[in-house]
Formats: sequence, C-alpha cells, structure tokens
Amino acid sequence: MEYIEKIESVIKNVNRELLDLNVEREKYGVPTQVSSEFLTNKEQGDWAEKTFIKGINDFSKNYIAVKYGRDDDIIAGETGFAEFYRNYQHELDEIGKRPDVLIFNKKDFPYDTDNICRLSQEELDLLVPKAKCGIEIRSSSFLYDKYNAYMQGEESFLFKKIFDLKASIINNFSELLLKKNPELHKIISALDKDNISVVSYRAPSWKSSQELSQLSSLLKELKLCLTKIQTRKFLSITPKVEDLKVVYNWVKRYNVPHYYLQVFFDKAYGISYEEILTLLCDEEAEGRDYFIESDVKNQNKTTIKIKPDKGKNILQKVSLPEHKSKMKELGRGRLLFYVTFEKSIVQINTKGFEELFGFSIE
Repeated sequence: MEYIEKIESVIKNVNRELLDLNVEREKYGVPTQVSSEFLTNKEQGDWAEKTFIKGINDFSKNYIAVKYGRDDDIIAGETGFAEFYRNYQHELDEIGKRPDVLIFNKKDFPYDTDNICRLSQEELDLLVPKAKCGIEIRSSSFLYDKYNAYMQGEESFLFKKIFDLKASIINNFSELLLKKNPELHKIISALDKDNISVVSYRAPSWKSSQELSQLSSLLKELKLCLTKIQTRKFLSITPKVEDLKVVYNWVKRYNVPHYYLQVFFDKAYGISYEEILTLLCDEEAEGRDYFIESDVKNQNKTTIKIKPDKGKNILQKVSLPEHKSKMKELGRGRLLFYVTFEKSIVQINTKGFEELFGFSIE
C-alpha cells in the first residue's frame, strides 16, 4: 500500500466535525500589522528549523536535510506583503502546505545547497517526490524536562489535596450530604485515583446553616482541584486542525511521508502525520493522550495538543541558543523590537529517529 493510500484509509475515519476534506478551507483577510511577540516567535521557529537542519547535516554521511518551506522575510505592514500573502494562499490551494524541511538521500539530491525553497515549481515537482520525508517544525518556549518536573510536583500536590478534601467531607459531613444530595454523596464516596480524571459535578451554594455552608465550601474547593488536575499538564506537539487539511493536499500531490517535530529549548519530539490522524480517530484518547484547544496565541485557531511521548524523542539534547535584540522599522515610524537566535548544538537520538522515520540517519 502506498503512503497516500494509508493516509486516506485513516483520514476517512476522523470525525468530520473536526476535519472534513469536503469543506473548503477558511480564508483569512490580509493581516495589516504584527507585534514584537509575533516577530520573536517567527525567529524562534526559524531557529528550530536551522538547528534541526544543521544537526542532521553535521551528523549524517548519507542524508541531507534542506529548507523547503517558504523563507520570505516580509511581514504585515511592509511594502509588498499583501501580494506575498495572496501568492501564499494560492500556493496552499494549488499544492497544499509545504513542510518546512525535507530529508533526501544524498544520491537523490543534485544540488549543492541546504535551501531549495526558491526553486521553480517545475523543479520542485521533479525533486520533491524523491524525498525520504517532509517535516513540519514547531517550536516551544519551554525547557521540556524542567516543565515536566514542575508539573509532576503540582500534580502530586493536587492529588493529596483532593483526597484530603474527600476525607474531610465524608468524615465530617457524610450524613448531611446524603440527606441533602444522595447523588452527590455517591459521586464523592466513589472518587478514587482511577476516576479522578473524569469526575465532575455541580458545586452547591448552601447557606441555610453554618454546617451546610462549610460543606458547600469544601465541595467547591474540591471541584476546583478536580478541574485543575483534569486540565492538560503536559507540553505538546501542536498541529493546527486547519493545517491537517492542507498537509493532506501536499501529501496527495507528492506521496511523501509527513511528520511533525516539536523543538523545545532542551530536546525535540516527533510524530507522524499518520499517527496524528489515527489519534484523532480514538475518542477515548482525547483528554488523555491529546487535547483539542483554541490556541489564544494563534488567533484562537483550533489546535491538537499531543503528548510528546506518543511520538519519539528525536533530539535528546539541545543547547540553549545565543540570542540578541533586533529592531524593525515599519510605516509611520513604528518600531518593533524582537529577539533573534543563533543555531544550537544538538545531539540526535539515532534510535528514536529510526523508529519514527523508518531509516537510519547514520
């Protein structure tokens, strides 16, 4: 079975309310301005791409990683941006969304460069199908290990508090709660480590007696703790739902395996496009292995937040980059200050790489 056939067999089982290939993708108006945060995030994304490309090319004898996604250094508010944006939208409709990076066997790559994004479409149509894989690079402003250590401590604290509150309610107010709300009494009594991630109830506001007021306060506090422990507490690989459709169009055109790589400031994890779609077919995995959220940092676009350990560790060590401030002047004398990053040194996890991509990078 060819790669595109595998993708089509999976994608047809994804909930159409989430991802419907028959619905035309949403079109957005031309952005008119950007922020310093946007520019810093763009620079961070560029750092992640360049770091990965350098890491592969410094390490591998037989393969080369090359820049393939657009690298136009033009932003909203600059002359020519509207035309650039319209051309990009046309490209999305014509060939789909280019992955940021392609990896080739060196014997299949006839150019002396690590950047092919400005080749003509005719040249790319001949070259791209020879790629071993395409990789969408995402970046995150976190140290993965430190975040996980912090959240594990937070989770332990919440677990203890939840069961301390349960004990206080059952030991001191069991009869009162049973009399006032038998169903809620049943829910609290049955609360344990196995169902803690799904328990939910409406907290009452009883005030007719001091005892009821105390019980109500404990129930509200318990509900707050349950809400906190049920929210996502892991950093994630972050494909946008709207991108999954245009990625499909690219895969359909070129039949090249597609992957996502999330680069943190200390390591990186990757997952295949096929596995992302497979996860979305599993409704029981939502809230456990992935969350579907509106990303406030990205125009509230619906984003899949996937546990990195559902994929593979690809970069097991990333050095912190050197960074410096830069300035860009826009129309009307508007100044934007932002941060740029130098490429980092990485250590490739060769085992994780081979398990994810299906070939040895050595």
